[in-house]
Amino acid sequence: MLTILIYVIAFTAVVLLAQTGVSLLFEARDKRNRVNRRLTLLASGMKSTDVYAALVRNPSALGGGSGWLSRTSDAVWGYCRQAGIRISPTRMAVTLASAIALVWMTSLLLVRASTFTGTVIHGTVSLFASIVLCGLAGWVWVSRRRNKRLLKFAEQMPLALDVINRAIRAGHPVISAVQLAGNEMGDPIGSEFGLIVDETTYGFSFRDALANFARRTGSPDAHFFAVSVAIQSETGGNLAEILEGLARVIRGRGSLSKRVKALSSEGRTSALLLTALPIFVVATMTLVHPTFYSSKFDDPIFWPGVAVILAMYFIGWLVIHRIVNFRY
Repeated sequence: MLTILIYVIAFTAVVLLAQTGVSLLFEARDKRNRVNRRLTLLASGMKSTDVYAALVRNPSALGGGSGWLSRTSDAVWGYCRQAGIRISPTRMAVTLASAIALVWMTSLLLVRASTFTGTVIHGTVSLFASIVLCGLAGWVWVSRRRNKRLLKFAEQMPLALDVINRAIRAGHPVISAVQLAGNEMGDPIGSEFGLIVDETTYGFSFRDALANFARRTGSPDAHFFAVSVAIQSETGGNLAEILEGLARVIRGRGSLSKRVKALSSEGRTSALLLTALPIFVVATMTLVHPTFYSSKFDDPIFWPGVAVILAMYFIGWLVIHRIVNFRY
């Protein structure tokens, strides 16, 4: 009986120990998911101004200027900002240039040209292919991250509006309700709502802070929220009822979007393959065997054929894009 009792106690102890370990693991994971990056940085001891500067980088402040190069840089960095990429534009450019140089040097090792002119031609072609291949890979990676972040943002938006709605009905001011939602929600919407509060603290009007919020995220739901609050502030009305209706509309749009994506998944996958596969194949063939195309440059029918193929590719891309992308 003593041996059986020892076994029972040991078994119970192991079960309790395993249960405690699993509970701690899930609690730590829930805490990471609940606490957003802004609150984590604030808890680490950073000043609120430094946290704001780290989360909202102004690319214009890096280089200045108002030309097309500066506007293009702002647009590219804004797109990456919507994807949740936290590295600086300079580091991103250096990383992309390093990848292009690595792929190009690898391609040069495969070039076997007998003359200096042939080596220059093959090196130029392989450099262009390296830029296209690395640029395509980087664009696909950033686009997937952005779409994933926007999808998560759309799932969190109705919950955040519910929190704001309940806080307003309880008597809190709007900015206090937004701050409460920012503290309770995880990323990406938690940090974005916290930035709204920070901007109003630093002197922005609430409408301007909401406009910046919509521009930073790139989400149509954020634009709806900003416009709704702006119209209510001008015309009056019950903001709680407006936010409740907006949350209902966003949930309905999310449900319809998931249904549409499920029905058009085959077409969207085919569109992705038909769009990216030719570019990937041509770039890879140019890297592995540069003379495959460069040896045909002197053929009088080569460049007209390339022009026709590019035109047909562009027309096909437009048709597929119109088929698989439509407003609902």
